[in-house]
Amino acid sequence: MKTGKVGLFTIALGLVITLILLVRLVLVPGSEDQIQSLGKAVKNTEIASVVPDFAAISDVSEKKRAFFAFLKPSIKHQNAIIQDERDFVIGIRNQIVNNKELTEADEFRLQQISEKYQYTVRSLNIGNIDTLLTRVDIIPEEMVLIQAANETGWGSSRFAREGLNFFGQWCFRKGCGLVPQSRTEGLSHEVALFKTVEDSVASYMRNLNSNAAYSLLRSIRADLRAQNKTPSAQDLVYGLINYSERQEAYIDELLEMLRQNQRFLVDNNEKTTAV
Repeated sequence: MKTGKVGLFTIALGLVITLILLVRLVLVPGSEDQIQSLGKAVKNTEIASVVPDFAAISDVSEKKRAFFAFLKPSIKHQNAIIQDERDFVIGIRNQIVNNKELTEADEFRLQQISEKYQYTVRSLNIGNIDTLLTRVDIIPEEMVLIQAANETGWGSSRFAREGLNFFGQWCFRKGCGLVPQSRTEGLSHEVALFKTVEDSVASYMRNLNSNAAYSLLRSIRADLRAQNKTPSAQDLVYGLINYSERQEAYIDELLEMLRQNQRFLVDNNEKTTAV
């Protein structure tokens, strides 16, 4: 009889556990979706390695919408990764302010982020962390989209179609990319090749966030952050003065493109305010 009672108890306990598991299967996915909506926990399911034939789209408005829609998933994903890194560095800053000791895991990740953005944190102090934070920050989506449109002729350039290069990025090792047909005699650069559109976007953002040529962009962004303002494309575009040899003319062209294409940019942005 004693064995029978134990058996009934075990069966009952098993049924309870089964019910708990069923409830978790039904309810937990919603919670996990919320967690995965942040930073690099989200996997980009729309990574592209083939560029549509944008030149074949005769309707100009439709072409612009298609081009922006094509690039947007990669831009959002890379900005999410950067935001995740920025949140981590801000957390490290708070630990330093509160005199809390960093774990080995924290120090290791901080080193990885520092290397990515080409900045050496020689000592853990507020000044160094704040300098790192000027580099670890997102790039306005509208600016990325407009600059890609400018650099590729709305996705129709050879470099975009053959090399998935949407930002005219160079490389300097022979055979590393595509040789520009109009390359000035004596120069040896090539236009970099990428395996996916996302690789191109990631490289572009890392370049703006680490290259000394774009220190002005980072300074403008940091000043706006200090004023509790959200940096916009119109604000940061001036920091691209060294992106092109045309300098001021290049900035003026990007600003005009931003103005003329605002309705397409808005149409392709997710609504963030209540209607």
